[in-house]
Amino acid sequence: MAHSHGTYADFEGLREQAIALRRAGLSRRQIRDRLHVHNNDILNRLLEGEAPPDWTKRPNAKDDLRDRARELRLQGWTYDQIQVELGCSKSSISLWVRDLPRPERRDPAEQARLAGRKRWEHELAIRDEQRQRTKAAAAEQIGELSDRDLFIAGVALYWAEGSKDKPYARRENVTFVNSDPGVIQLYSAWLNLLGVEPERLAYRVMIHMTADVEEAKRFWADLVGIEVSALQKTTIKKHNPVTVRKNIGENYRGCLVIRVSQAAELYRQIEGWWKGMVAQAPARLGYGLTQRSAVG
Repeated sequence: MAHSHGTYADFEGLREQAIALRRAGLSRRQIRDRLHVHNNDILNRLLEGEAPPDWTKRPNAKDDLRDRARELRLQGWTYDQIQVELGCSKSSISLWVRDLPRPERRDPAEQARLAGRKRWEHELAIRDEQRQRTKAAAAEQIGELSDRDLFIAGVALYWAEGSKDKPYARRENVTFVNSDPGVIQLYSAWLNLLGVEPERLAYRVMIHMTADVEEAKRFWADLVGIEVSALQKTTIKKHNPVTVRKNIGENYRGCLVIRVSQAAELYRQIEGWWKGMVAQAPARLGYGLTQRSAVG
């Protein structure tokens, strides 16, 4: 070995060995034990300028915070704003971003607006989380849907959204139009419960001319389990420059029209089921229509 009697006679030779071991991936402790160098000052000099291997580096829990702090500082955030956002100390922030240019000073009114906007964004996030929790809990309350549950739901759904016969326009047909995929799925399940054969169903997409018509056709066909070629001719709505449309964006797919053929008898049943449900509503209110009118 390059040293004896507690001295390090051939320092340069020992340094060459230390560097070679370091580059081979050994830790300080391994190099110390391999070369029998137990003096930390000497070991530091032997390894001076040599970076430790990656595996010896301890992960820094604040690395992500540091990167985020620098990103915010470059966007012009103040120390106070970064502290509120990240929840770390100003001393740490100062250390992390001290080499970055200072942001331009904003007038107090602008700072107040930014602070207000930040508080409002935080409030919106809390509200959205509460909203999602309420929806999830409500969904759990439904439990398993029985055939009767589906039957009642389907009758109400059709009477709200389906075509209806009028004394001035006799239309005893079963036609349903909706843009909500969930509504279409529930309605389709209801028709299946009623025993309506698939071959009696005709489907047609109704959509605005500026939308992606072909993508919409694929979407609805997949949803109801048919080939795109089985869809009837698409109804295209022309653009009205005066109207400000809100049903736009990547999720806009128009409406799906579902028509049941030879459905006069089924329509009469649906109307009868609905009237049967409505007839029982006053009893659920605790009084009849006559008494209700008198009270009013």
